Amino acid sequence: MGASDSKLVFKKGIFRLSEERHIPANDAYWASFWELPESAEDIFSLFAPADVRRTRDNALENLESLLQAVTERLFMLRHHPSFPDPEFAPDREALNCIRVLTRVLPFIYEKESLQQWEDELLWSPRRKRTRKSSIAAEVLFDGGQDVQPKTPVDEFEDAKPLAEELIDTLLDLLFFSDLTVPKTLQGKPKVTHAIWQSGVGCNTSIPTTREHESNRCEILRLLLTLAGHSLYLSPSALPQQGTKALTYLCTNSDKQVVLSVLCSLLNTTLKYNPASWRVPYNALVFKDPKEILVTYTLQLLLATLLYPIPEQNGIATPKNFYRHFLGRLHRPQDFQFIVDGMTRVLNQPLLTNSSYIPGAQSSVKFAPEIIMLFWEVTQCNKRFRSFIIDTERAYDFVILILFYALEYKADASKQGVVRMCAFLLQTLSVEKNFGVNLNKSFEAQDTLPTAIRIAGFRGTYGDFLIQSIYVLITTSQGKLTAIYPALLAVINNIAAYLESVSAPTCSKIMQLFNSMSSPSFLLANDTNHSLLRSLLEAINAIVEHQYKRNPHFIFAILRNRKRFEALRSLTLESGREEIERRNRRRKDSAASHDPLEPNSTRSSVESIRSPTAPLSRAPTLGDVPEEDSAFAIGDDEDDSDDEARPTPAPSSPSENWSAASSVASAADDDVPRQLQGMSEKARGKMPAGAGNFSRQNSTTSLGSPVAGQSQPGFFEPSAHWIDSWLPELPLHTTLTVLQQLSVLVPRHALSSDMPTSATLGKIREVQLVGVEPSPVRVHSFEWSPMALGWYESLLWGFIFASEMHVSKGTVGVWNTTHIKLFRVQETAAQGPTLTSPRGAVDAVGSNIVSRIGAINLRGAGTPPTPALGNGQPPARGA
Repeated sequence: MGASDSKLVFKKGIFRLSEERHIPANDAYWASFWELPESAEDIFSLFAPADVRRTRDNALENLESLLQAVTERLFMLRHHPSFPDPEFAPDREALNCIRVLTRVLPFIYEKESLQQWEDELLWSPRRKRTRKSSIAAEVLFDGGQDVQPKTPVDEFEDAKPLAEELIDTLLDLLFFSDLTVPKTLQGKPKVTHAIWQSGVGCNTSIPTTREHESNRCEILRLLLTLAGHSLYLSPSALPQQGTKALTYLCTNSDKQVVLSVLCSLLNTTLKYNPASWRVPYNALVFKDPKEILVTYTLQLLLATLLYPIPEQNGIATPKNFYRHFLGRLHRPQDFQFIVDGMTRVLNQPLLTNSSYIPGAQSSVKFAPEIIMLFWEVTQCNKRFRSFIIDTERAYDFVILILFYALEYKADASKQGVVRMCAFLLQTLSVEKNFGVNLNKSFEAQDTLPTAIRIAGFRGTYGDFLIQSIYVLITTSQGKLTAIYPALLAVINNIAAYLESVSAPTCSKIMQLFNSMSSPSFLLANDTNHSLLRSLLEAINAIVEHQYKRNPHFIFAILRNRKRFEALRSLTLESGREEIERRNRRRKDSAASHDPLEPNSTRSSVESIRSPTAPLSRAPTLGDVPEEDSAFAIGDDEDDSDDEARPTPAPSSPSENWSAASSVASAADDDVPRQLQGMSEKARGKMPAGAGNFSRQNSTTSLGSPVAGQSQPGFFEPSAHWIDSWLPELPLHTTLTVLQQLSVLVPRHALSSDMPTSATLGKIREVQLVGVEPSPVRVHSFEWSPMALGWYESLLWGFIFASEMHVSKGTVGVWNTTHIKLFRVQETAAQGPTLTSPRGAVDAVGSNIVSRIGAINLRGAGTPPTPALGNGQPPARGA
């Protein structure tokens, strides 16, 4: 529709849609929607949000007729024997039908009162014209309208719901001859289900063209729009209610269709090479078609893999076949392909780290989504987990995951990614060989980006992992409290296998212990003692299983003897006295450097009120001052999915009530719940498939949640409360070590930070009495409905933000609609720049921009787009 008068005709037709009531379904007017537009931009710019809403609110019957007209036209074209033929069945018409649906559907989804109307129109069985009657009704030749065809006996037939037939048609069109895949020979089926790229399930790529890739993008975009109904549900409702389009798509039992779609999406995504751009200033690449295609393939892949099929009472929950078949992959070459593809994307910042060109280190494309994909594969495919661990590729991923966690920890918009990184590390750490392999020396630390480098580091991958976790906990200013349990679970899972833990790592663990055992931390809320317990279990595992190989660690325990002994006799009264002493010292010194102090973390003495009656126990913490340092705490799916699975419990928002609590919404802490550590023997007795990071969402649980799930409400510690958990702390092992070694290691030997070789020798020689290795306990997690809501909102936050970048020059699919899954915060518009001119210089500026193409004149800047409120998955609320 190049001419302006043609656009005017189309725009007038748009006005007619809302102004004239009850336009007949057989009116020639409907054909203008697929005949007149020439691009997606035409439809999105001329069919404005106000036009769609006005039609929806004032002439709903016309909107219904429009949806029926464009879908029926699309179905007719798909089955036309000549499609795609520019004269008899143009692909442009099919694409326009797809574009109209992409434009209209979000505005139907956003209006909750239309739910019943939508269900009846899109998801109810229907009667439709038979193909024979549809062809008979068409005018095939000029003058043909004078001949009245005979009405077929069976003019109508039972048909699938409209939305189901639409999804089936779109899946066919993804593999349609001369539309999205190469033209097939005469007489061959038009739908070939040929995998687009080589990789998993296919050794050769099919030829493709720019037009084929563009058509795939349009079809994938509509499938994402159908799945995008998720955006208009609250995080609590989404996992329970689900999205009909995704349920239908993911429960499709046609193996050929599922595998063709899965492998095409996966291979296209993982064949992407961000390094293919040779110009260093590449942050302002305008609409590279291959990159747009990868954007949509990755997003639809994740939308299907993450989706938990909603449960229905009395009906067996069907499988998510995309997730099922991903979990069935087993060939090493497939795993190698997946690992290489993900590493290529995640490695971008490490490869550009040495560049001295300003602006060369642009934002990493697809990194959060690839991290999510990596987490998905490690959760649902036990063989893949074993592959990366046994082939030592886990080292690379540990470093990459830590890089993104540390790089994003201070960025409010990336907190969801940091949380995901923590649980990904925990997913890997449940494997024994992961902990064993961490004892390999880490030599390449100096080549890492500054954000992750540890000054003067010498040690193993295990040392590097623990010290990085220490940095995450102690420098996050309380923003990451929701994942402290997961980070400590990682240390717990690897502790029994650690050898030759370095002195700096031992020091970091002891500093964690000192802060977590401080009264100001323990009395701040009703769950912090669970964090201390988790750390103590890790300390015990090192002592019990690797005593001889870790003399530096035993030395560190000896140096902290008073803290261990004082913890055993903690009382409410002595704890409060110590907190008051710290407050006085802080006032005297005018500042506190300990993040556990008030205004530093979520722990605060102001949140602890005085008891109704004093306690008689003698204080013992007075001579153990808390250090004013710069620290403080601010099995798997088998061959079949039919096995029994653990089911998550209903989750409560995790809140730590204190004067310094985080400003983030309480619901932001809805992350997967920690389970009590289980021994390998106990895990073996569980039902087959249990403990597999299950995705079912029911209201019962096989495991008991621990650590970090504080119940809402103001917390007031009591003596009875302390007595309920203090005697249960696992202090026996460390106190036994202290008792037996204190008489052998003189006090003056503990005065220096580094032990002498003689001291280390004495420690090694000791044969501990009364300390037996306890069974190694594996600390896993489970998905609650609220955690699934968090996870899905995180994904759709990525998709929403990405669409705003992809749709430069057009209007995003979901832009201006009323999103409920997260809060959208509009950012202030930027002023005119050479790359974004305004006013009279638009024409000249646009011409200059078009010539310099990919050259980034704004450094790492990006165009103004709606930002996700609070960053996370985007904050709760509408």
